[in-house]
Amino acid sequence: MIKILLFANIQEEIGSDSLLMDCTECTVQEVKNYVRSIYPNVDLQQVITAVNEEFSNEEDKVESGDVVAFLPPVSGG
Repeated sequence: MIKILLFANIQEEIGSDSLLMDCTECTVQEVKNYVRSIYPNVDLQQVITAVNEEFSNEEDKVESGDVVAFLPPVSGG
């Protein structure tokens, strides 16, 4: 089982700050596909992804017990 943390507009669109995914070993891309399968309107194309608090790319492995965070782009003024 992996925990998926959601922030900002993603959290608002889904209505929760986290999700659980049953996965022994998968990739970040597979985690994104899982979220899209449940919430097809959520845009994850521009998110920054972290696995266990380290930035990652879509090919990185995710294992049971890991925490994946999806961080939307930030803008300021």
